Amino acid sequence: MMLRIIFLVLTLFGTQAMAAAPNVLLRPIELETGSGTLYGSLMLPKSTRPVPVVLILAGSGPTDRDGNNTQGGRNDSLKKLARHLAQNNIASVRFDKRGIAQSVAAGPDERTLSLDQYVTDAVAWGQKLKSDTRFGDVYVLGHSEGALIASLTAPQINAAGVISIAGTGRPVGTVLREQLQRNRLPPALLQRSYELIDGLEAGRTDPDVPNDLKVIFRPSVQPYLISLLRRDPAAAFAALKMPALIIQGTHDIQVDVDDARRLKAAKPDAELTLIDGMNHVMRIVPMDMKRQVQSYNDPNQRLSSELNDRIVRFITKVSAK
Repeated sequence: MMLRIIFLVLTLFGTQAMAAAPNVLLRPIELETGSGTLYGSLMLPKSTRPVPVVLILAGSGPTDRDGNNTQGGRNDSLKKLARHLAQNNIASVRFDKRGIAQSVAAGPDERTLSLDQYVTDAVAWGQKLKSDTRFGDVYVLGHSEGALIASLTAPQINAAGVISIAGTGRPVGTVLREQLQRNRLPPALLQRSYELIDGLEAGRTDPDVPNDLKVIFRPSVQPYLISLLRRDPAAAFAALKMPALIIQGTHDIQVDVDDARRLKAAKPDAELTLIDGMNHVMRIVPMDMKRQVQSYNDPNQRLSSELNDRIVRFITKVSAK
């Protein structure tokens, strides 16, 4: 039971250059923040002219730059996406968040972490890319929780465009309640979950967390949850002035198609693409729980080709204007 909750909820929550392909270079890239160094990877197509660059923001929890999560599997989803972009003459930077993977030393005490800190870091990365003469237009792409961070980051760096993949269109508290209910928790645990969410939405921490719920609501992570639950993803998306693309899979067991439609309603000029059969980790997978879980831990399974092509078309069109 709790393993399934980890998959459904937490994923919602070297220095030598080497050749990634004949005309693509993979290089390390770093960001000094004044409170630790963040480490990332740059996929750079060989070009004599500036190329568009995408800042890729991972989802929640211990998700690294490649889209892998120590509690949710290794699938290399963001790494594969970056490679496809580079093969289409689009650069990208993806990075390990504070406290994750190579950026672990920059991680603060979990009790002091906030969504605002992640936005501040993303803005700093975006400014770094905008000052680099190798790049032209800068785009911000966020997956899952990263989609909300992308919406909050893009206006601060005047990004050329925003891409939301599997981003919720409702406050996370609402989504969390639905996910917990679908997992058929015992009534007492479900009720306690609702009480904890209610308190967090009101800005209150609560040390009285049952052991079976600590993976989600442990006291040390509650300040972060408070900072996350107070945000309205649809409102943040509506405030965007630049072109935006919404991508959502119909077989996503974590984020619903209605969330994508809510984002579209919030920003009517945004482009909406629903990909039939695509799940949360961007693979085409049947609506079968066993196959879904397997896809979270299969780095050899290909990303949706429609996803790849749709992102490239959006960036090419916007940058051509």
